[in-house]
Amino acid sequence: DNYLWLLHTQSQAVVVDPGDAAPVIDTLQALGLELTHTLLTHHHADHVGGVMTLRKRYPNMQVFGPAFEKIEGIDQRLDGGDRIEVLGQRFGVMALPGHTSGHIGYFCPDVALTAGTTPLVFCGDTLFSAGCGRLFEGTPEQLHASLQSLAALPAHTLVCCTHEYTASNLRFAAHVEPGNPAIAAHTQTVLGLRAQNLPSLPSSIGLELQINPFLRTHVAEIAASARGYDAQASVFAALRQWKNQF
Repeated sequence: DNYLWLLHTQSQAVVVDPGDAAPVIDTLQALGLELTHTLLTHHHADHVGGVMTLRKRYPNMQVFGPAFEKIEGIDQRLDGGDRIEVLGQRFGVMALPGHTSGHIGYFCPDVALTAGTTPLVFCGDTLFSAGCGRLFEGTPEQLHASLQSLAALPAHTLVCCTHEYTASNLRFAAHVEPGNPAIAAHTQTVLGLRAQNLPSLPSSIGLELQINPFLRTHVAEIAASARGYDAQASVFAALRQWKNQF
Protein backbone atom coordinates (compact mmCIF):
# COMPACT_ATOMS: atom_id res chain seq x y z
CA ASP A 1 0.00 0.00 0.00
CA ASN A 2 2.98 2.33 -0.45
CA TYR A 3 2.86 5.12 -2.99
CA LEU A 4 6.11 5.92 -4.81
CA TRP A 5 5.81 9.44 -6.19
CA LEU A 6 7.49 10.39 -9.47
CA LEU A 7 7.93 13.87 -10.94
CA HIS A 8 9.33 14.09 -14.44
CA THR A 9 10.03 16.23 -17.46
CA GLN A 10 10.09 14.77 -20.97
CA SER A 11 13.43 13.10 -20.26
CA GLN A 12 14.33 13.19 -16.56
CA ALA A 13 12.70 12.10 -13.32
CA VAL A 14 12.86 12.35 -9.55
CA VAL A 15 11.39 9.63 -7.33
CA VAL A 16 10.28 9.97 -3.71
CA ASP A 17 10.68 7.18 -1.13
CA PRO A 18 11.38 4.23 -3.45
CA GLY A 19 10.79 1.33 -1.11
CA ASP A 20 10.88 -0.99 -4.12
CA ALA A 21 13.06 -0.38 -7.17
CA ALA A 22 11.12 -2.58 -9.61
CA PRO A 23 8.04 -0.38 -10.22
CA VAL A 24 10.29 2.67 -10.50
CA ILE A 25 12.48 1.03 -13.14
CA ASP A 26 9.45 -0.26 -15.03
CA THR A 27 7.89 3.21 -15.12
CA LEU A 28 11.13 4.92 -16.15
CA GLN A 29 11.58 2.45 -18.99
CA ALA A 30 7.97 2.77 -20.13
CA LEU A 31 8.25 6.58 -20.25
CA GLY A 32 11.83 6.72 -21.54
CA LEU A 33 13.12 8.65 -18.54
CA GLU A 34 16.49 8.97 -16.84
CA LEU A 35 16.39 9.02 -13.03
CA THR A 36 18.39 12.03 -11.84
CA HIS A 37 17.32 12.42 -8.19
CA THR A 38 15.81 10.51 -5.30
CA LEU A 39 14.21 12.20 -2.28
CA LEU A 40 13.94 10.27 1.00
CA THR A 41 11.81 11.26 3.99
CA HIS A 42 12.85 8.68 6.61
CA HIS A 43 14.70 5.43 7.17
CA HIS A 44 11.97 2.77 7.18
CA ALA A 45 12.62 -0.04 4.72
CA ASP A 46 9.37 0.44 2.80
CA HIS A 47 10.64 3.92 1.89
CA VAL A 48 14.33 3.28 1.18
CA GLY A 49 14.50 -0.39 0.19
CA GLY A 50 15.03 0.29 -3.51
CA VAL A 51 17.69 2.99 -3.21
CA MET A 52 20.82 0.89 -3.68
CA THR A 53 19.36 -1.01 -6.64
CA LEU A 54 18.49 2.31 -8.28
CA ARG A 55 21.99 3.63 -7.53
CA LYS A 56 23.55 0.74 -9.43
CA ARG A 57 21.26 1.16 -12.40
CA TYR A 58 21.45 4.97 -12.48
CA PRO A 59 24.98 5.81 -11.25
CA ASN A 60 24.56 9.56 -11.89
CA MET A 61 21.47 9.76 -9.69
CA GLN A 62 21.78 12.07 -6.66
CA VAL A 63 20.11 10.99 -3.42
CA PHE A 64 18.80 13.49 -0.85
CA GLY A 65 17.75 12.33 2.60
CA PRO A 66 17.42 13.21 6.29
CA ALA A 67 20.55 14.38 8.08
CA PHE A 68 19.93 12.52 11.31
CA GLU A 69 18.89 9.07 10.16
CA LYS A 70 21.05 6.12 9.16
CA ILE A 71 20.32 5.45 5.49
CA GLU A 72 22.77 3.93 3.03
CA GLY A 73 23.42 5.73 -0.24
CA ILE A 74 22.60 9.37 0.61
CA ASP A 75 24.69 11.97 -1.22
CA GLN A 76 23.36 15.07 0.51
CA ARG A 77 21.90 15.05 4.03
CA LEU A 78 19.22 17.61 4.77
CA ASP A 79 17.54 19.22 7.75
CA GLY A 80 14.63 21.60 8.17
CA GLY A 81 15.27 24.96 6.53
CA ASP A 82 17.53 23.57 3.80
CA ARG A 83 16.67 24.11 0.16
CA ILE A 84 17.26 21.96 -2.90
CA GLU A 85 16.53 22.18 -6.62
CA VAL A 86 15.51 19.18 -8.73
CA LEU A 87 14.31 19.27 -12.33
CA GLY A 88 14.15 23.06 -12.09
CA GLN A 89 11.79 22.90 -9.09
CA ARG A 90 12.86 24.44 -5.78
CA PHE A 91 11.90 22.56 -2.63
CA GLY A 92 12.19 23.66 0.96
CA VAL A 93 13.00 20.94 3.49
CA MET A 94 10.70 20.62 6.51
CA ALA A 95 11.77 18.95 9.76
CA LEU A 96 8.89 16.60 10.63
CA PRO A 97 9.95 14.49 13.63
CA GLY A 98 7.54 12.17 15.37
CA HIS A 99 7.00 9.09 13.22
CA THR A 100 10.79 8.80 13.26
CA SER A 101 13.16 11.13 15.04
CA GLY A 102 14.75 12.58 11.90
CA HIS A 103 11.80 12.51 9.48
CA ILE A 104 11.78 15.32 6.88
CA GLY A 105 9.42 16.51 4.14
CA TYR A 106 9.81 18.45 0.91
CA PHE A 107 7.63 21.47 0.04
CA CYS A 108 7.52 23.27 -3.30
CA PRO A 109 5.31 26.40 -3.45
CA ASP A 110 4.81 26.24 -7.22
CA VAL A 111 5.67 22.87 -8.70
CA ALA A 112 4.95 22.72 -12.42
CA LEU A 113 2.40 20.03 -13.34
CA THR A 114 0.60 19.42 -16.63
CA ALA A 115 -2.47 21.32 -15.41
CA GLY A 116 -0.43 24.31 -14.22
CA THR A 117 1.53 25.16 -11.11
CA THR A 118 0.50 24.32 -7.57
CA PRO A 119 2.04 23.99 -4.11
CA LEU A 120 2.98 20.39 -3.31
CA VAL A 121 4.39 18.61 -0.27
CA PHE A 122 5.94 15.16 0.03
CA CYS A 123 5.28 14.40 3.68
CA GLY A 124 6.24 10.72 3.98
CA ASP A 125 4.52 9.04 6.91
CA THR A 126 3.90 12.19 8.97
CA LEU A 127 0.52 13.18 7.54
CA PHE A 128 -1.95 10.79 5.93
CA SER A 129 -5.32 11.71 4.51
CA ALA A 130 -7.64 11.82 7.54
CA GLY A 131 -4.83 10.52 9.75
CA CYS A 132 -1.17 10.64 10.73
CA GLY A 133 1.77 8.30 11.23
CA ARG A 134 2.39 6.16 14.28
CA LEU A 135 4.85 7.28 16.92
CA PHE A 136 7.85 4.98 16.57
CA GLU A 137 10.66 7.24 17.78
CA GLY A 138 9.30 10.69 18.59
CA THR A 139 6.90 12.11 21.15
CA PRO A 140 3.26 13.13 20.74
CA GLU A 141 4.36 16.73 21.17
CA GLN A 142 6.85 16.42 18.30
CA LEU A 143 4.39 14.81 15.93
CA HIS A 144 1.69 17.33 16.81
CA ALA A 145 4.10 20.20 16.08
CA SER A 146 5.11 18.59 12.78
CA LEU A 147 1.46 18.29 11.77
CA GLN A 148 0.83 21.89 12.69
CA SER A 149 3.67 23.00 10.43
CA LEU A 150 2.07 21.07 7.56
CA ALA A 151 -1.36 22.50 8.41
CA ALA A 152 0.09 26.01 8.02
CA LEU A 153 0.90 25.41 4.32
CA PRO A 154 -1.41 26.99 1.71
CA ALA A 155 -4.82 25.33 1.63
CA HIS A 156 -4.46 24.27 -2.02
CA THR A 157 -1.17 22.46 -1.36
CA LEU A 158 -1.28 18.93 -2.76
CA VAL A 159 -0.52 16.41 0.01
CA CYS A 160 1.51 13.49 -1.36
CA CYS A 161 1.65 11.02 1.51
CA THR A 162 2.81 7.48 1.10
CA HIS A 163 0.10 5.00 2.10
CA GLU A 164 -3.45 4.21 1.02
CA TYR A 165 -4.92 4.44 4.52
CA THR A 166 -7.65 6.95 3.74
CA ALA A 167 -10.74 4.74 4.03
CA SER A 168 -9.72 3.26 7.38
CA ASN A 169 -8.65 6.68 8.66
CA LEU A 170 -12.04 8.11 7.74
CA ARG A 171 -13.78 5.38 9.75
CA PHE A 172 -11.84 6.51 12.81
CA ALA A 173 -12.45 10.19 12.04
CA ALA A 174 -16.21 9.58 11.82
CA HIS A 175 -16.12 7.78 15.17
CA VAL A 176 -14.25 10.66 16.81
CA GLU A 177 -16.27 13.46 15.19
CA PRO A 178 -19.62 12.00 14.09
CA GLY A 179 -21.16 15.44 13.63
CA ASN A 180 -18.77 16.43 10.80
CA PRO A 181 -20.57 16.32 7.40
CA ALA A 182 -17.28 16.77 5.49
CA ILE A 183 -16.07 13.39 6.79
CA ALA A 184 -19.25 11.66 5.64
CA ALA A 185 -19.10 13.28 2.21
CA HIS A 186 -15.44 12.48 1.64
CA THR A 187 -15.94 8.90 2.81
CA GLN A 188 -18.37 8.36 -0.05
CA THR A 189 -15.90 9.89 -2.51
CA VAL A 190 -13.07 7.68 -1.30
CA LEU A 191 -15.13 4.49 -1.27
CA GLY A 192 -16.12 5.21 -4.87
CA LEU A 193 -12.49 5.68 -5.90
CA ARG A 194 -11.30 2.56 -4.10
CA ALA A 195 -14.11 0.47 -5.63
CA GLN A 196 -12.50 1.32 -8.99
CA ASN A 197 -8.99 0.61 -7.62
CA LEU A 198 -8.16 4.31 -7.95
CA PRO A 199 -6.01 6.19 -5.41
CA SER A 200 -7.54 8.53 -2.85
CA LEU A 201 -4.40 10.68 -3.08
CA PRO A 202 -3.12 13.30 -3.38
CA SER A 203 -5.21 15.12 -0.81
CA SER A 204 -4.93 18.83 -0.02
CA ILE A 205 -4.21 20.78 3.13
CA GLY A 206 -7.60 22.47 2.88
CA LEU A 207 -9.39 19.13 2.77
CA GLU A 208 -7.34 17.73 5.65
CA LEU A 209 -8.23 20.72 7.80
CA GLN A 210 -11.88 19.71 7.34
CA ILE A 211 -11.64 15.93 7.86
CA ASN A 212 -8.46 15.04 9.75
CA PRO A 213 -8.97 14.73 13.53
CA PHE A 214 -5.23 15.08 14.15
CA LEU A 215 -5.37 18.58 12.61
CA ARG A 216 -8.61 19.41 14.44
CA THR A 217 -7.71 18.81 18.09
CA HIS A 218 -9.08 22.30 18.90
CA VAL A 219 -12.62 21.25 17.90
CA ALA A 220 -14.85 20.74 20.95
CA GLU A 221 -16.41 17.47 19.74
CA ILE A 222 -12.98 15.93 19.08
CA ALA A 223 -11.56 17.15 22.40
CA ALA A 224 -14.53 15.64 24.25
CA SER A 225 -14.12 12.31 22.44
CA ALA A 226 -10.40 12.22 23.24
CA ARG A 227 -10.97 13.03 26.91
CA GLY A 228 -13.53 10.26 27.04
CA TYR A 229 -10.84 7.87 25.86
CA ASP A 230 -8.07 9.18 28.14
CA ALA A 231 -8.73 12.19 30.34
CA GLN A 232 -5.11 12.30 31.55
CA ALA A 233 -3.42 12.67 28.16
CA SER A 234 -3.41 15.63 25.81
CA VAL A 235 -6.09 15.58 23.13
CA PHE A 236 -3.53 14.70 20.45
CA ALA A 237 -1.80 11.97 22.48
CA ALA A 238 -5.15 10.41 23.36
CA LEU A 239 -6.24 10.40 19.73
CA ARG A 240 -2.99 8.79 18.57
CA GLN A 241 -3.15 6.05 21.19
CA TRP A 242 -6.84 5.50 20.47
CA LYS A 243 -6.15 5.14 16.74
CA ASN A 244 -3.48 2.53 17.49
CA GLN A 245 -6.15 0.35 19.08
CA PHE A 246 -9.12 1.25 16.89
